[in-house]
Amino acid sequence: MSDEDLLAERFEEHRTRLTAMAYRMLGSTGPADDAVQEAWIRLSRSGAENIENLGGWLTTVVTRVCLDMLRARTARREELVDIAQPAVTQDDSGHPEHEAVLADAVSDALLVVLSTLAPAERLAFVLHDLFAMPFEEIARILGRTSTATRQLASRARRRVQSPERTLEADRTVQGRVVDAFLTASRTGDLEELVWLLHPDAVLRTDGAAVRIGAVPQTTGARAVAETFAGRAQAARPATLDGFPAAVWTVRGRPKVVFGFTVVDGRIAEIELLADPEVLATLDVVAGSAAS
Repeated sequence: MSDEDLLAERFEEHRTRLTAMAYRMLGSTGPADDAVQEAWIRLSRSGAENIENLGGWLTTVVTRVCLDMLRARTARREELVDIAQPAVTQDDSGHPEHEAVLADAVSDALLVVLSTLAPAERLAFVLHDLFAMPFEEIARILGRTSTATRQLASRARRRVQSPERTLEADRTVQGRVVDAFLTASRTGDLEELVWLLHPDAVLRTDGAAVRIGAVPQTTGARAVAETFAGRAQAARPATLDGFPAAVWTVRGRPKVVFGFTVVDGRIAEIELLADPEVLATLDVVAGSAAS
């Protein structure tokens, strides 16, 4: 058997799980098959010699492909949901993993609700709630912190559990908190900043942000407030994954993105994201924070 045949055989061991995962992310069998096929193309080009965890590598590739497809769909304002289940091939039938996947079939109603979520919310929910992937792994795929990823899944879960609930209320609350935080930061109102932050608030920055002068991590409302007091002058309203955030742009391109996790009306975490590769994967829209 050739090396290519061996690689194809190893890939086929993961196909059922990858297809089920992509279907739940995309809600349509055709695009799900396309996402899985794209993973095979990338694998066949790169080979598996230096891949320690092939299943994890393939999951990451499929998830990122699905994320790109969902964002493109959102940009085109598509609302297509194909409620057909993933195709069952003769080779798949009777396979224990395949049967387990189909036993966890997604209802038509759930697919409709999932289609209303922001792409990152949908992926966080599917990977964690439907496939039991740890938040730390999902965070790595999405280029976010574990706390922010938990919040994405939590927002999605609330929407799934209460389909009649709109996300506008959550967006409005976060928009008001973020706007107030940015205003207090610019004016140097330390006490207002402290009040807007959860007592155990955390400011986390990625490596790129550290290289331009940020501290890797700051913990506690007052310490975080002191970091921002009188600053963030260049930060402007934006949305990140459909929720209010802030961005610092240079020549029209995002240089630093400020992600906020708001819990019970207060800021629990702030992320400073400056890695160009991560920024390229984020759904950031400048000048459109909710009010």
